[in-house]
Amino acid sequence: MGILLGLLGGGGSVLTLPILVYLLHIPTGMATTYSMFVVGVSACAGAVNYIIKKEVSWRAVLVFGIPSVLSIYFARKIVFPALPSIIKILGWPVSKDTLLMMIFAAFMLLASWSMIRKRKSGMPSEPGEAKVQDARYILLLLEGIAVGMIVGLIGAGGGFLIIPALVILMQLPMKKAVGTSLTLIFINSLLGFLSDLQNAVVIDWKMLLIFTGFAFAGIVGGTLLSRKIEGERLRPLFGWFILAMGLLIITEELILK
Repeated sequence: MGILLGLLGGGGSVLTLPILVYLLHIPTGMATTYSMFVVGVSACAGAVNYIIKKEVSWRAVLVFGIPSVLSIYFARKIVFPALPSIIKILGWPVSKDTLLMMIFAAFMLLASWSMIRKRKSGMPSEPGEAKVQDARYILLLLEGIAVGMIVGLIGAGGGFLIIPALVILMQLPMKKAVGTSLTLIFINSLLGFLSDLQNAVVIDWKMLLIFTGFAFAGIVGGTLLSRKIEGERLRPLFGWFILAMGLLIITEELILK
């Protein structure tokens, strides 16, 4: 998980949540809390490296980060606790855990499509923040709100949604999008986890810190590996990885269960 987070700037939470739920058999609600802590600490380690190299767009952090942070707090403090344990969808009873995992998988599939498809030939490869139209900033702000809500509900870092927005809307090169994404993931995950602590959630700190320790080591290796791989090669790799994990979760929830 850490290697992927350091290499791609996202995707770490895509592995963390399924590992916690399917392999360690931790309830989905608690797994989302653990996931935010693990991914947040790991993202912080990676973000420091990109900040030092000045590969973080602070304008994007502000435009995307402020609405997503407010949205996360609202989702985690109000929406998530209010969800009933059983929800009827088109007459079929669906558990809260299954619903959250299916929402998680659906947005993974959407994000993978946006990353796998080829760019238009006229899209610049260098940062074009000064030339970004106002409409794109509005879209970025709205996506920040949407990402915050999703992060608050499923406990993911949101990198699989943040990176497509930064690359497509702000036209950032992949390397800078990765650094910006890691910074946003750290901020989002930290706030989500702290809001859960305010709700008096009982944490197994021993297990959580051991898991986080291995993830931290992985992100250091992933960040070093990213220096040897061209940014454009990361884009389709990221997309196919997210697609595979999304299909795996859908198979587990709808077929294997």
